[in-house]
Amino acid sequence: MRILLVGAGGVGGAFAAIAARRDFFEQVVVADHDLAKAERAAAGDERFVAARVDASSAEAVTALCREHGITHVMNAVDPVFDMPVFEGAFAAGADYLDMAMSLSRPHPEAPYERTGVKLGDEQFAAAAEWEEAGRLALVGIGVEPGLSDVFARYAADHLFSEIDELATRDGANLVVTDDDGNEVFAPSFSMWTTIEECLNPPVVWERDRGWFTTPPFSEPEVFDFPEGIGPVECVNVEHEEVLLMPRWVDCRRVTFKYGLGEEFITILKVLHTLGLDRTEKVTVKGVEVSPRDVVAAVLPDPATVGPRMTGKTCAGLWVTGTGKDGNPRSTYLYHVVDNEWSMREYGHQCVVWQTAVNPVVALELLATGVWQGAGVLGPEAFDAVPFLDLLTAYGAPWGQREQ
Repeated sequence: MRILLVGAGGVGGAFAAIAARRDFFEQVVVADHDLAKAERAAAGDERFVAARVDASSAEAVTALCREHGITHVMNAVDPVFDMPVFEGAFAAGADYLDMAMSLSRPHPEAPYERTGVKLGDEQFAAAAEWEEAGRLALVGIGVEPGLSDVFARYAADHLFSEIDELATRDGANLVVTDDDGNEVFAPSFSMWTTIEECLNPPVVWERDRGWFTTPPFSEPEVFDFPEGIGPVECVNVEHEEVLLMPRWVDCRRVTFKYGLGEEFITILKVLHTLGLDRTEKVTVKGVEVSPRDVVAAVLPDPATVGPRMTGKTCAGLWVTGTGKDGNPRSTYLYHVVDNEWSMREYGHQCVVWQTAVNPVVALELLATGVWQGAGVLGPEAFDAVPFLDLLTAYGAPWGQREQ
């Protein structure tokens, strides 16, 4: 297996650090628009080489794949670049993985009632083409989406006879401080992506209605997260799980709620009111800039906040329905990572590490032939048990709690 890793910062850097401890691949080409960043991520392992790439150019991705004989493209850049990387991999005859699907566009007339272009629609439109070519595009294989979708498959196969709701719930008690020990606002993940998913109309799926939307931050609920994190208020957010799970798992309802917190929600609302969430460029003193790019640029790089971060992050799936024994069941399947542990063991903060470990596990399953498939597929299309077993073997065990 020869892997092209597109994106060397944040999750990409953590991916490289995790993969370096495994032996299932021949080479990883770490590519980024910033060659120095790629060189840092590739340092210290002769199986890794660095390269420069323009992720907005499918042709550039294809050329790099052909130059290095790439078999699998791992997309670790912001989802705005999904389609060029996706198309570039296909043109090169390589398989493809990502952690966030192609972007949505709200319904032009009823954005908080009906879906427009949904997350992943552009990729699923090419599913027949990928299948006919015998190539695999494994989409949404981070932690959320990704591990949460593996949990959905596991619950359907091993825990439940009927599922009422697949409810992804994400929360944390992370705190970032400045040099003086004062708490500061510093998102633990890409601010560009956070704005996109939190301010777009959230999507919900129901068997009788299909996919529909609600206003941002709707249906707040307090969810009690495990391993000391405790109660966190969660709200509806647009996320890939809702677009993936119903395609492969039989259930009545699918939701995604994120524990943002009052301060974060207020900041997002202010950004929207001021138009600073816009991606369309504006002219400032003769220079064209995207307001959202400016916001992302002035905040701390999530990849750098680890040394000043404390706490844990939890990704998980709350499943309700009827158990295999015929009795009502409510189970939370989850994965918790402590920032102190991930910084000590890997030098990467817990949110990016937790995201990055899952595609490494998936690639190892593909390399060994345990997972096989063709077309555009989500994690739900594969057997969950080998994934969960290997994730535990990586030193990242998952948990299960009856609610």
